[in-house]
Amino acid sequence: MSVTAEQIARVRAFNRDYTRRIGVLGEGLLESPYSLTEVRVMYEVAHRPGITAGELTEELGVDKGYMSRILKRFETRKLVSRQPSAEDGRRQHLRLTPLGKKVFTPLDRRSQQQVRATLSALDQNGREAVLGAMSTIQSTLSRSNAPPGPHSQPRDLLYDQPRDLAHDQPRNAEPNEAPAAPDESPPAPGARFTLRTHQPGDMGWIIERHGAIYHKEYGWNREFEALVAEISGDFLRNLDPPRERCWIAENEGKRVGCVLLMTDPHDESAARLRLLLAEPEARGIGLGRALVAKCVQFAKAAGYKRIVLWTQETLTAARRLYADAGFIVTARWPHHSFGHDLVAETWELTLT
Repeated sequence: MSVTAEQIARVRAFNRDYTRRIGVLGEGLLESPYSLTEVRVMYEVAHRPGITAGELTEELGVDKGYMSRILKRFETRKLVSRQPSAEDGRRQHLRLTPLGKKVFTPLDRRSQQQVRATLSALDQNGREAVLGAMSTIQSTLSRSNAPPGPHSQPRDLLYDQPRDLAHDQPRNAEPNEAPAAPDESPPAPGARFTLRTHQPGDMGWIIERHGAIYHKEYGWNREFEALVAEISGDFLRNLDPPRERCWIAENEGKRVGCVLLMTDPHDESAARLRLLLAEPEARGIGLGRALVAKCVQFAKAAGYKRIVLWTQETLTAARRLYADAGFIVTARWPHHSFGHDLVAETWELTLT
């Protein structure tokens, strides 16, 4: 019997939920500057002194060139040392240096604390259920002799979006500039979304999804949905196409994200980035970065001198996107809105 689309969707939903829970979607794993793959390489070298680069590459299913770059960075930072094999001089055994052990030890401890905290939140029956399910997954997949996946490139667990290994960009690198066409963007290689300008009905979807998602994830009340409706209505009533734009992200015809760029009503030389949103199932694949990059590209072409935006301190994922794109915080103030005490922030990006 062939694998169904529904079965694939269930596995991907589990992957997204699990990777979010263990924190691998952040800037670096375990609040460190290292990616999941890099920490995994450290773990193997620490627990298997003398392992070779070839053995690491094969056992972790990592691209050979990518592994070479990781090990080269570790050597440059004096975290790993190599020793030629006595049997074969072409083979080199890897070991953590004293500095490498000093870097890895707190990461290993933090990982144990993270797992302990996760299990501590469950009662004994819950722990046994989770551990039993994990054991079943591991043993069943091992018996099937199925490979980890169809790609030889590292995918940081089971991400839907592979990293850009050709350029090996750091995690805080700015996204590649969006395609030049201002109205619709074809998907980048490996991407799972396209960008287009708004159509009739899109503004209603933007209002509905902002209201539903922010209520579910942050508990914001109807005041926020009313604000989104006000912004959307103002955009439709006063749209200036050469200088203002809305982009909708789609995945297989389904709307999964949006953003608006509007002229600042107090300064015509400035644009305002508004209503950035990514559906939960479309996060972690570069969608937010692409939408922000599209706004920056369009604002430059339209002749704006800067982009400003208003956000809240609690929206950490969005704030990370803005910081990565070069925005800086220019003002902060406490306020009570949407049923909560919040800290508002103004961010700006100077366009040169």
